[in-house]
Amino acid sequence: MGKDHIIDILLKIKEGEILPEEGYGRLVGLMSGHLGFAEVDLARSGRTGYPEVVYCLNKTDRDICDIVGVLKPGNRIILLTRARESVYRLLDKSFDHVTFYERSGVITIGNIGEGSGLVSVVSAGTSDIPIAEEAAVTARVMGSAVTTHWDIGVAGIHRLFSKLDDLRKSRVIVAVAGMDGALPGVIAGLTGGPVIAVPTSVGYGTGSGGYAAMLTMLNSCAPGVAVVNIDNGFGAGFIASMINKGK
Repeated sequence: MGKDHIIDILLKIKEGEILPEEGYGRLVGLMSGHLGFAEVDLARSGRTGYPEVVYCLNKTDRDICDIVGVLKPGNRIILLTRARESVYRLLDKSFDHVTFYERSGVITIGNIGEGSGLVSVVSAGTSDIPIAEEAAVTARVMGSAVTTHWDIGVAGIHRLFSKLDDLRKSRVIVAVAGMDGALPGVIAGLTGGPVIAVPTSVGYGTGSGGYAAMLTMLNSCAPGVAVVNIDNGFGAGFIASMINKGK
């Protein structure tokens, strides 16, 4: 449900075209999509000002397509995370401007604009790119201009130094790392803006599926580091865009 839908109903009530009771019923009807297996919140984008997001893991392809079908009329852009290629193929047959980001399993529906401000998303290693890409696409969908730098972790820290001028221009940096998780703290110590740290489950046994990287990030001695959950590229990209846009 978009703002225009709400305003249109309120204006009709004001002008006496419909009774208040009927207007109330229409608003309630616009707020939820009843699919039996899902109660789709159609008012979220109107409340938050951000495009709608569908988390696809453990949903069937048909469930996802039905949810998108209910959401699309009131949303110019829809973001889907943790999606399969089979979902993309179905959506691409039914909607325009569908893009599939194979590394991260992200799908976008709708035209994404240029964005404003600047969010930088960096990955420590190539293995961290799937989570980093999820963060980057999310920030773009949420209206931010985004630049990316892959594979600049502390194992070859000279690779980071050549990117510092770009990073220092950013309003916020998303740093994605597994293994020892040291990259966000290093970046925070070399730049002046907020750093959102994303621990990934990349690494050998004692990394405990990203737990060790998360603890390193939480214990960073560099100020300005905030940490999201393990592998939560979407959450990092969303928060980065909010900071970037001053919301």
